[in-house]
Amino acid sequence: MGFQDIPGLEEVKNKLIEAVKVDHVAHAQLFLGAEGSANLPMALAFATYLNCLNKQENDACGECSSCTKQAKHIHPDVHFVFPTAATPKIKREDATSEKFLKEWRDYLLKSPYGNVSDWSFHFGWENKQLIIPRQESRNIITNLSLKAFEGKYKVMLIWLPELMNSNAANGILKVLEEPPEKTIFLMVSNDENKLLTTIRSRVQLMKIPSFTDENILSTVSKVDGLSAERAQEINYLAEGNMREALHLVQGGQDAMGVQFKQWMRLCFTFDFQALVKMADEFQSGGKEFQKGLLNTGSKVMRDTLIHQYEVTELERIPDAEKGFVANFGKVFNAEKIAGAVPKIEEASYHIERNANPKILFLDLSLAIAQIARSKK
Repeated sequence: MGFQDIPGLEEVKNKLIEAVKVDHVAHAQLFLGAEGSANLPMALAFATYLNCLNKQENDACGECSSCTKQAKHIHPDVHFVFPTAATPKIKREDATSEKFLKEWRDYLLKSPYGNVSDWSFHFGWENKQLIIPRQESRNIITNLSLKAFEGKYKVMLIWLPELMNSNAANGILKVLEEPPEKTIFLMVSNDENKLLTTIRSRVQLMKIPSFTDENILSTVSKVDGLSAERAQEINYLAEGNMREALHLVQGGQDAMGVQFKQWMRLCFTFDFQALVKMADEFQSGGKEFQKGLLNTGSKVMRDTLIHQYEVTELERIPDAEKGFVANFGKVFNAEKIAGAVPKIEEASYHIERNANPKILFLDLSLAIAQIARSKK
């Protein structure tokens, strides 16, 4: 992957390229961005540029032996560490990245904007907790103790270091602070707050912003047969998340939006039996679906508030959604939204910390129903 394969974000690209040109590359960098951002693709493109044998003004050449290997993620001087889980043949502690490189390379080629749930599904770990085990720190130190095979730099790319076992994270502190010469750590994270402070203090932060509307539209508009209206709808639903945009382009449905609308209707009519059944459905949907549903709720509340106050410069609602938002606003005025949003955010906090989904969503349903049916 090269910089040219990532839409927009020219400021970030130029900063990385300039660091190489002046030979002032930080030995440990944290590519921090939300899910669906270009944090992983940007790290991959930077690794490609670092070892390109024929660097161009604004990108790697894409044709030299180094770039060819990088395109397949098989360069001998680029090492990968990523979250894994046990298998019937491999114990949890022994499930290190090197055991799953074939599957990882295939995943990168198909889903460079994917998240940990996509990786879990790709390998068949849907119902497992993925972590970077303690043994991984020993493997990192061993790999970096060897000389580079053919590249100028040895690159250690760690995807989602926030999922590192604490012993693994502590085990790399020394090599992270004082790595061998011409060794570059590229950490790719979605949540800086979950990183150990000792790791955060040893890396240079490179913030990767979410994609702009123009970036999303320029990407999805290239798809044959996609109407301009559908492209605008996808752009609205994706909200700068390229993973979500590509999912919708490939025929994915806005399942969370549909579920949220049905959920709110049941809350307003206060159909208790149906709400209990829906809480069961939400529980079976899995953690990522639950988080996404709550995020959708916050988004709809925000869009409703913007629509009510007619803040046109902030309004992004496509025509297909304006009818629902207008009707939703008849029930949820500004005061009710102010009461509902903190409860949705609190639920999201507890879902992240593995609260019982059925109890949580039923409790939230009752709270929202009470707010919706109040006389405020």
